[in-house]
Amino acid sequence: MLKIRLQKIGKKNAPSYRIALVEHTTSPQGKYIELLGTYNPRLKKKSFKKERIEYWLTKGAQASPTVHNLLVDEKIIDREKLMAWRPKKPAQKAEPIVAGPPSSEGAGREEPKVEEPKPVEEIPSIDTEPKKE
Repeated sequence: MLKIRLQKIGKKNAPSYRIALVEHTTSPQGKYIELLGTYNPRLKKKSFKKERIEYWLTKGAQASPTVHNLLVDEKIIDREKLMAWRPKKPAQKAEPIVAGPPSSEGAGREEPKVEEPKPVEEIPSIDTEPKKE
């Protein structure tokens, strides 16, 4: 299956992409069948070969979600945008393990009882020298 997807050609921290027609099994930086455009997100420059993209889409090529959204922005295709990425799930807090028999109610966990620390009694100071009276 043919895909239209982005290939990174820019340097580290300076991304620039080519929009290429590739076989779906090739590596992201591998050979491409045809170059269909370029995209520079830092300079907001986009250039597409509209006729060739439309030709390959009619032949059954699939656009990646990001390329699909770029084509929708440029009004090359008239469809809805796709969700190109999913946010990471927030880390879940680990609940403390409470030792003891399970509750017979089954309504939920009972909060463990925490005893408050007892106040420290004052300790009289010890004199090393005996007092003279």
